[in-house]
Amino acid sequence: MRRHILTARDLILPLIDFFYPPFRRVMNLQTFRYAASGAANTLLGFAVYFVSYEYILHQKDLSLGFYAFKRHSAALFISFCVTFPVGFFMAKYVVFSDSKMRGTIQLFRYFMICLFNLALNFILLKILVEQAHVYAVLAQFLTTSIVILISYLAQRHYSFRAEEETENDATN
Repeated sequence: MRRHILTARDLILPLIDFFYPPFRRVMNLQTFRYAASGAANTLLGFAVYFVSYEYILHQKDLSLGFYAFKRHSAALFISFCVTFPVGFFMAKYVVFSDSKMRGTIQLFRYFMICLFNLALNFILLKILVEQAHVYAVLAQFLTTSIVILISYLAQRHYSFRAEEETENDATN
């Protein structure tokens, strides 16, 4: 399994790094990799959200028997179920591969940050769709823009903190 993961990483990294030179003056390689993999995962999330919202849910709310999700909320959760594992793979093996922290700890921390981001996205989406009457797909785009910044800072400084940052924190 690990060999397959490393093979996928070896295919993805050169593709991302190929586009890095024009951005060299603006950001370091790790930030560019985060932006590129995050953008790809975000586009995947938008695609899953749109297909879920328009076609899978057939523009109807999703009833689980004990609770009914409005279709924009249900599409958000479906999108989360797809983008969570893809995002973790990209973060762990492509962007923050310098982290020496155990994988289970990274996964737990990544999951906690993603849950926070999901909650923030859910709240903002509810406000924009149900209160401001913004089209759900546009509202998802707007809320995602806010969540991306928060996510990068949390992932970089918490989930996938590099070893030297951990040692510096311990000595201070």
